[in-house]
Amino acid sequence: MSSVSEIMEHLDYGPSSEDAGAVRDWLSGRAFGHFIGGAWTAPGALFDTRDPFTGQVLAQITQGTADDVAAAVKAARKAAKGWAALPGHARARHLYALARHIQKRERFLSVLEVLDNGKPIREARDIDIPLAARHFYHHAGWAELRDTAFPGHAPLGVVGAIIPWNFPLLMLAWKIAPALAAGNAVVLKPAEYTPLTALAFAEICAEAGLPPGVVNIVTGDGATGAALVGADVDKIAFTGSTEVGRQIAETLAGTGRALTLELGGKSPFVVMPDADLDAAVEGVVDSIWFNQGQVCCAGSRLLVAESIAERFETLLRARMGRLRVGPPLDKSTDIGAIVDPVQKDRILMLCRAGVDAGAEMIGGAPGEGCFIAPGYLRGVTPANPAFGTEIFGPIATLTTFRTADEAVELANNTRYGLAASVWSESAAVATDLAARIRAGVVWINAANLFDAAAPFGGMRESGFGREGGFAGMQDYLTVSLRKTEKISTPAAPVVVPGAGQGAASIDRTAKLYIGGAQKRPDSGQMYAVPGGLAPLAGRKDVRNAVEAAAKTAPKWAAMGGHARAQVLYFLAENMAQRRDALAARTSGAEADVAIARVFHYAAWADKYDGRNVQTRPGHLVNVIPEPFGVMGVICPNTAPLAGLVSLVLPAIAMGNAVVAVAAQDDPMALFDLAQIMDTSDLPGGAVNILTGPREDLAVALAAHDEVAALWYHGAADGLRSAERAACGNLKPVWPVPALRWSDPDTQGEPFLRRAVQIKTVWLPYGTLPAGAGGAAY
Repeated sequence: MSSVSEIMEHLDYGPSSEDAGAVRDWLSGRAFGHFIGGAWTAPGALFDTRDPFTGQVLAQITQGTADDVAAAVKAARKAAKGWAALPGHARARHLYALARHIQKRERFLSVLEVLDNGKPIREARDIDIPLAARHFYHHAGWAELRDTAFPGHAPLGVVGAIIPWNFPLLMLAWKIAPALAAGNAVVLKPAEYTPLTALAFAEICAEAGLPPGVVNIVTGDGATGAALVGADVDKIAFTGSTEVGRQIAETLAGTGRALTLELGGKSPFVVMPDADLDAAVEGVVDSIWFNQGQVCCAGSRLLVAESIAERFETLLRARMGRLRVGPPLDKSTDIGAIVDPVQKDRILMLCRAGVDAGAEMIGGAPGEGCFIAPGYLRGVTPANPAFGTEIFGPIATLTTFRTADEAVELANNTRYGLAASVWSESAAVATDLAARIRAGVVWINAANLFDAAAPFGGMRESGFGREGGFAGMQDYLTVSLRKTEKISTPAAPVVVPGAGQGAASIDRTAKLYIGGAQKRPDSGQMYAVPGGLAPLAGRKDVRNAVEAAAKTAPKWAAMGGHARAQVLYFLAENMAQRRDALAARTSGAEADVAIARVFHYAAWADKYDGRNVQTRPGHLVNVIPEPFGVMGVICPNTAPLAGLVSLVLPAIAMGNAVVAVAAQDDPMALFDLAQIMDTSDLPGGAVNILTGPREDLAVALAAHDEVAALWYHGAADGLRSAERAACGNLKPVWPVPALRWSDPDTQGEPFLRRAVQIKTVWLPYGTLPAGAGGAAY
């Protein structure tokens, strides 16, 4: 033992290990079955779950089968109706009870999480478990307020939840808490590496008196997860890799089931020349090293201004050298164990690939067992595979930039869009970058802050849907829209012989509308419709329309809601003046509905607001609805004018540019509408209208990388094809219900919500009150 004088010389921390006796007693000799219908099943085929630090077996876990999953879904389905019928106050009291039971067992759950996952006890004790309890408290409030806050909404039914190994109990809370608050029952499959806190939570459900079947937990590997995806559930909520998320989306294509994907990331960590470098270095520690880099939103791409890069690296190396790698249960440990040898090998392989491509490794040495020291790859160019590949370990990459525009370009040079961190002492600089970086969450002068009230989720190939807050609750509810129309697939259009370019029979008004100009289709072909000939658009026309929309979208969004409203009001006035011409193509009633709908969305253009949510003290957390950019819209084949206006107008009111596929069988009214748009100050490219084979055009739009979202109104077969094509870049596809387009409920919030994606921006302000530190709450 060191003497006091020796300790004062080196100031090292002594060992301070958390006692794991109670947890080991609970695990001793355990072989776990599944938790189904409020009871434990007998153990089946077993596999081991191990302590990443020691490699010792902790317990034996049952490998779930398709029959186990089916039994769990059946139990959930049986419980869902009664759970949904409970008054909000009754559901709230159940969620409060779950939160209290988690708090009572915080120390036990913290140690269990560390033994199963390998993360340091400080992270589990101070962040993960308190934040899990916070989610149940927060969503108990939503359960109480659901009918008031979400009028016209109802629970989905049964939710299948699949969670990863990096935050096992916290990810469970992120999914189960909002699902229960909304009135759904849940079947959860934890990660095969880290099932123990989920099984402990099953005991909590029983102790707290949760009705049997409301929460069911089935353990197993990827095959068990695949069985849950294929089961009779109403929604899948998945957190995991982009590759698996894409497979799930392909499996669910055409089923009409709801889907939330929170996938991989390679988040930029932007350090501007005026940043507080000491704080930024500490942000790197918080973002990627204290959690072994095993977090999807870790700021693992360090983008540092060239003018301060040398000083930043000096500070970074000094701080890195003082981090303590060691036993996860030691309260003095900064960096614990990698979850499994397989993951360690993958991290080292990706690091070697980065070095082979020209980067220099600083630190990052592998240790005995499942340990890797913190490190970073310097001199990483965008061509280096380490720049865009998620390493998922305690290894960052470092790239320099010279201007703010270059920083934004590098930040957005990725297929991901989960999170970002911006460091600058200038609020103007920081908020400008936050607005321009395409990510679902942006932290300013901070990193890895989470709260149950703050929506979390990604853009692009980081997924879609949100967890947490008002937006997260909406994703576990369905809105009631009256479905009145039976959808059928129109027959292939009949090409008119001799109707090529220059044919005298072509109606001069019947042209595609691309980039603000009326154009003949690239093929020159036309097809017969009532009242004339319509242009037959092809893939090249889709390409031209998307290019026009992509060019216009940033400018249209940047105009702001008020300016867009003025343009839309002007369009509505011009349509009113041409009402009789529109009515002659459709009917007086449909023309009146279309005109009224344009006025309606002009009114919404500057009123669909974000919100500032209450999270931890000292932070403004702004939840901002942002346009997708370019949207594809496959319009109804009936009510051609009212249907197109009902779908296109909410999209452009929110700042998107649209490529719309008009009613295939009767599009003639849309050519008159295009002429009106020409005279209404609508920027060329804000609305582009194609006619022709709707199913082929839908697939072409769904597959286009520049199209960020797709609305599809059509039959199941066409929806399946479009959703599968959309899996290429994981764009969200909304299957538009079959509606009576003249009804009042075919407008408003349900359409506006799907025309935006949520960005959450965390901005610290003022002086934090005493005790407000820590990343959890």
